[in-house]
Amino acid sequence: MKVGLVGKPNAGKSTFFSAATQAPAQIGDYPFTTINANKGISHVTSPCACKSLNADCSNCDDGTRLIPIELIDVAGLVPGAHEGKGMGNQFLDDLRQASVLIQIVDTSGTTDLEGNISSNSPPEKEVEFLENEIHHWISSILMRNWARTSRSVEAGEKLEDFLSDRLAGLQITLAQITTALRQTDLPASVHSWTDEHALSLAKNIQKIGKPIIIAANKADISSDSNLETLKSLGGIPTASDLELALRNAHNSGVIKYGLGSSKFEVLFPDKLNQQQIAALGKISDYLTKFNSTGVQICIEDAVFNKLDLITAYPVEDETHYADGQGTVLPDCYLLPRNSTALDLAYKVHTDIGDGFIRAIDCKTKMVIGKDSELKDGDVVKIVSQKS
Repeated sequence: MKVGLVGKPNAGKSTFFSAATQAPAQIGDYPFTTINANKGISHVTSPCACKSLNADCSNCDDGTRLIPIELIDVAGLVPGAHEGKGMGNQFLDDLRQASVLIQIVDTSGTTDLEGNISSNSPPEKEVEFLENEIHHWISSILMRNWARTSRSVEAGEKLEDFLSDRLAGLQITLAQITTALRQTDLPASVHSWTDEHALSLAKNIQKIGKPIIIAANKADISSDSNLETLKSLGGIPTASDLELALRNAHNSGVIKYGLGSSKFEVLFPDKLNQQQIAALGKISDYLTKFNSTGVQICIEDAVFNKLDLITAYPVEDETHYADGQGTVLPDCYLLPRNSTALDLAYKVHTDIGDGFIRAIDCKTKMVIGKDSELKDGDVVKIVSQKS
């Protein structure tokens, strides 16, 4: 599972990345601080299955399961990126792997679209230009040598298969392309497609194949009007700098703080100086107003809502919900909703999927077939010739 962090330079992507992953990233208040993509592991949270099973699980935090995902923090995008401006070519190439995108928007309005200091830059313009760049990027791939290559479709090749091959490098699936084609008004003759037709199709492909979450970042220093504008576009108020401070303080033992929490506990107040007390007070005030820093909300919205994923727990022992070494609920996988027992088998290992015989729903102890649809939080034993 890969989530891309996108946005203009100097919007706070690397701060968001460091806060979410605790991995080092160069952070600076100038454009193109990030040149090469940063990659790190973050987590989404879900109620662990051990709660409903009354099982003694050591792989969760008091009933909350942390499920790893990969975050990719790419170089800043500027207007004209699809034509190669700025770090455009590298930026777009790094995005190929991501299933969903979180756009980090500078809601404070203090930097322009190229990341330079500005007295007033409407944040909603960032949303418009980034979508425009991605739409033109996808469209340009669709229409490459179109007059010549469209002849194969006119000769009888299925359009959806042709486009699936063309967009395979973007991790766009055949099903997503088929859905996008149904939603787009296009001429019957593909040879007559224009750039505008391709752009319309690209917009729908992006919404389906690379959906975007808007993180209204720097909310702690933003005006109420800017925040309301971004929220009207679906933006989630976010203060990645405060999240980074909280996680660093938690890791150093100064406070106790849980992912996405609305509060924290100061463990050793007598060891704090006045500056630290003031900083924690500022963060506490923000959490009281917004209920969280927004970082974890953005990540979980991307994974569970935009991608509509569920959790599933494969085990070897259906009685004790354990693997061969006795570890209870050792693994938790993310799968698309409507996935089957066979899909889970292949997620565990290709050989397990190839040798699939049957599965057991460990909660009901019922035998289920390969086409049985899984529910969120299911615990499943897979019986395979390759087990």
